[in-house]
Amino acid sequence: MTAIAVVTAGLSQPSSTRLLADQLAAATREALGGDAEVTVIELRDIAVDVTNNMLTGFPSPKLSAAIETVTAADALIAVTPVFTASYSGLFKSFFDVLDKDSLVGKPVLIAATGGTERHSLVLDYQLRPMFAYLRAEVTPTGVYAASSDFGSPSLHDRVRRAGAELADRATGLRTTEKPADTFTPFEQLLAQ
Repeated sequence: MTAIAVVTAGLSQPSSTRLLADQLAAATREALGGDAEVTVIELRDIAVDVTNNMLTGFPSPKLSAAIETVTAADALIAVTPVFTASYSGLFKSFFDVLDKDSLVGKPVLIAATGGTERHSLVLDYQLRPMFAYLRAEVTPTGVYAASSDFGSPSLHDRVRRAGAELADRATGLRTTEKPADTFTPFEQLLAQ
């Protein structure tokens, strides 16, 4: 069974960042034929632990468990809200506490949420360079979702494509086959 770690840095509850993370995890699991164990790490729940680790150099048991989940996973989905045209400080701080070699070669799907389409370049100018520095293998398709994107067929298609790419990399495959279209309207997602 493929282990997928999902790191989401949304601060509110409910969070559009978490909603996007859940959609990406579902698309990846579907592309793996349902054969995946998904573990979600809500950074808001361990924010104090991350800060204390930055100050002391010692992770708490909760932070150690989160780090172990990420480093042991076969693939990673990393989703952040956009603040001031970049990833959130909490998101960056979590990846700063990881050992610099812990993500080498790990397949990573990057994603971000924001209030406007103007911040979509955060994927290519902030997230890709950070994960390239960590020597992770970032999927070609990153997913940015502005508030207006939720519920659109375009977002659904990008989520499915990105999930399929991550699934292929997690299992060592590199197919380019387009996944079948099974668009779910936003209202139905909220009702679930």
